[in-house]
Amino acid sequence: QVQVVESGGGLVQAGGSLRISCAASGRTFSVYAMGWFRQAPGKEREFVATIDWSGTSTYYADTVKGRFTISRDNAKNTVYLQMNSLKPEDTAVYYCAASPVSGMTHDITHYAYWGQGTQVTVSS
Repeated sequence: QVQVVESGGGLVQAGGSLRISCAASGRTFSVYAMGWFRQAPGKEREFVATIDWSGTSTYYADTVKGRFTISRDNAKNTVYLQMNSLKPEDTAVYYCAASPVSGMTHDITHYAYWGQGTQVTVSS
């Protein structure tokens, strides 16, 4: 089992950058694929990015491709999401999740363990 806790959210101006982190507990962290999702007010939770267990394969939603970068440090049990060129439409609560499927996956139903989320607000 894995527990995850997000941190690093905040308020940033459009065009700015922010890095959010996800600290995971559990000795088996390195075998889990990890993902970031987000949920804006009144909208469904949507996929943002995923990374496989080794950190060598990543996949992004079209809306963030080229602007966001997901990475992981298995020695620190931590996953990161570097967000550049932020837009007001990126405003949402960002959730980190762990999937027992070791390969990267954008399917929300594959994720079994979720954090409480961290708020990211981009002002125009």
